[in-house]
Amino acid sequence: MSNMREKSQSNFDIALFGLMLDRALSKSLQAQLSGALRDLLLGGQDFSGTRLPASRLLAQELSVSRTTVVSAYDQLISEGYLRTKIGGGTFVVDQLPHLAPHRTKTVAHPEPPQAWLPFHSGVPDQTLFPHRIWSRHIERAWAKPDTHLIGRPDPFGWYPLRQSISAHLSAWRKLDCSPEQILITSGASEAFDIIFRGLLEPAQTAVVEDPGWHVLRTVLSAVGAHVHPIRIDAQGFDAAKIARQASLAIVTPSRHYPTGISMPMSRRIALLAWAKQQNALIVEDDYDSEFRYQGHPLPSLAGLDGLKRSIYLGSFSKLLSPALRIGYLVLPETQLSLARDYISRFGSRASLIPQPALATFMNSGEFAIHLRRMRRTYAKRQAHLISELADNGHLLDISPDPAGMHVCTPLLPRLRRQVTDKMIANFAQNEGLQLKALSSHCVLPDPPQGLVLGYAAFDERTLTSAAQKLSQILLQLSQP
Repeated sequence: MSNMREKSQSNFDIALFGLMLDRALSKSLQAQLSGALRDLLLGGQDFSGTRLPASRLLAQELSVSRTTVVSAYDQLISEGYLRTKIGGGTFVVDQLPHLAPHRTKTVAHPEPPQAWLPFHSGVPDQTLFPHRIWSRHIERAWAKPDTHLIGRPDPFGWYPLRQSISAHLSAWRKLDCSPEQILITSGASEAFDIIFRGLLEPAQTAVVEDPGWHVLRTVLSAVGAHVHPIRIDAQGFDAAKIARQASLAIVTPSRHYPTGISMPMSRRIALLAWAKQQNALIVEDDYDSEFRYQGHPLPSLAGLDGLKRSIYLGSFSKLLSPALRIGYLVLPETQLSLARDYISRFGSRASLIPQPALATFMNSGEFAIHLRRMRRTYAKRQAHLISELADNGHLLDISPDPAGMHVCTPLLPRLRRQVTDKMIANFAQNEGLQLKALSSHCVLPDPPQGLVLGYAAFDERTLTSAAQKLSQILLQLSQP
């Protein structure tokens, strides 16, 4: 009963906060206040027994005289809505419901968010996230916050986090950069907004990979860029195909999305040469390079370039959780003043709340431990999925991928003669699978045919069941 009374009091206090009086109306302030309180009490919630603020406090809150509040209270007392208790204040009467029928409100009960379906790509397994450790870092950061945290924030983000990211990139990607070159963002949308509206002249042409991340084209259109797709080949993106008018290239050289191709050194050097010759910029989207299972990755473009004409784009969405909404840009020194001017004028969209916790999480070594644990787990899941799909009647060209969170498997001729990858994806959707057709990542004619199968977020039992469903679908669709 006590909890119910406390909840009722809390709801009443919240509702009172929304009371507004308008001096421009012909109706007196006392009449407006008594009417608003009356409507509140008859609005459908049971506020029986809740206490009203002292007349002096409510008068201050509403910027009216105390007499106005006392008169409104007296009016409602005379009507039987309120009662006074000597030395205790003013309360809503206990038997309020008999005064008038409640206005029933239909309370919507939204459907709970749907779980990720098997083969959804780009999603980490958040059940393995170190929630207890993370909550400890959050509590330490905000139980007694650093004075700089509650002061005027740096538009580039929490400096200790930028230091942590700088150290991480040096250790994991051999990318040497100073914390001053790192700008914390809320994700890719804000990152490209900063690049196109803050660093480039309006309506610039950006070349992108085809196939590529389909959301990227939407993001670029929103910031006013002209998008020029270039079909990749067996070695990934080819700088020789870039149109003369392009001023920016957006690439995923470490592991092309979605095919998984790694751009060879010769292509990387050619792309950097193009940027230098054309006085252009390169955005290197290094979205999941930490999850590498075989061999050593080639140096990042930004590292080869010394951050002269390359912008490095990273994110914690796949490493930790999409809910964090924390990404970052590593900028050439020549672009820092432009970026700072833009972000100072329009503000950062990255929340400051998780940034100090993420910094200490990284500095403690627990971040590296988590990445190594996830890398081992994801490697096992990839091997398990490939094993389960190995005997598919020569319908898929599936082989191990040295990195990443998904595999991209081309359709073999026997299957391509019967169906398209989009048809397979549609059939799979009906069976509770959420795989992507490779061709859906393309805009150019004659797209390649294949399936993008995410495995990182799903345990081995789920992958076994999903692989069996997919194999049955493929066998059924391959029949003449």
